[in-house]
Amino acid sequence: MSTPPKNSSKNSSLPTPFSLRLTFEERTTLEQSAGNRPLGAYIRSKLFGGTEAPRKRRSRTRKPLKDEKALGELLGKLGESRLASNVNQLAKAANSGSLPVTPDTEKALQNACDDVRTMRILLMQALGYYSSEV
Repeated sequence: MSTPPKNSSKNSSLPTPFSLRLTFEERTTLEQSAGNRPLGAYIRSKLFGGTEAPRKRRSRTRKPLKDEKALGELLGKLGESRLASNVNQLAKAANSGSLPVTPDTEKALQNACDDVRTMRILLMQALGYYSSEV
């Protein structure tokens, strides 16, 4: 049985990391197989059959979303909307005192509020706080 390799630093007793180069396709396949698990943990479990001793350092694990469809809808809504730009223009006009209070302005503000409300509901659904029927 050999001893683990040491770092070049005299004070460190940690083993050096092992890098593995993967093609884009190999990594994509591994990430799909891993699902929501961290890729390193998935590879270790496959290599060592889940019998590896627990690691001292805990890494962040990805929290699975309750409704990935709702998140996709939200991201699509953000991509198609010019909400940020429109609200920014309205805020600048209001700050400078040049915002005309017309039916068009009221409609634009109401549309912005509706968009924000829709995106909030989609986000809450994706995080599992609302059911899909809301």
